[in-house]
Amino acid sequence: MRRSRQEVHRYQLGAPALRSPVCLLIPCFTTFFYVTAASGTWAESAFSTVLELQGFAFDVSATNGGSINQLTITPQGLTGQSDPVLVEIDGTVSGAEIDDLDGNGFPEIYIYVTSAGSGSYGSFVGYAVNEGQSLSEIYLPPVADDPEQSVGYMGHDAFAVVEGTFVQIFPVYVDTDSNAQPSGKTRQLQYKLAPGEAGWRLDLDRVVEY
Repeated sequence: MRRSRQEVHRYQLGAPALRSPVCLLIPCFTTFFYVTAASGTWAESAFSTVLELQGFAFDVSATNGGSINQLTITPQGLTGQSDPVLVEIDGTVSGAEIDDLDGNGFPEIYIYVTSAGSGSYGSFVGYAVNEGQSLSEIYLPPVADDPEQSVGYMGHDAFAVVEGTFVQIFPVYVDTDSNAQPSGKTRQLQYKLAPGEAGWRLDLDRVVEY
């Protein structure tokens, strides 16, 4: 299994519980990064970690001081452009991972962001190394833009990289549910990394509900 090569940062601040049968679908020792926060509660401390793989390293830091924050990614080991990448994010960073999902010998970094408010909607910032020279952005389609998978979606996402697959899970709500008490199933979206026109993208490969 190609993970656990970085510090683990995980925040769970009063989120609705997700059911545990995830172990039937992915290894039980997988660490999910739950991008969740209780309404009105923020862990106002900076995020910082260093991710290393295949001779490359990335210093990832975020201010995490409010609803809008600055994310900084400083690469090491690139033969071309090595300037820090600065991204303004809507929310706080809750976790970061590094892996080589397509097995091309060059890593990608996956950074998870949680928005303010009781919904704690998750978002994603990702970059892939291009032939050891530079970085290109990885695009993850928002669940809200998918007319099928967005049914019952109200945030409280969790993310993980699992043996060549990018995984997103979240509770499914029915019409009468409050934000804090989902009564539906848990939906798991599995993505594969693929080249796009101007970068990389995560394509939906499989959907599982339990």
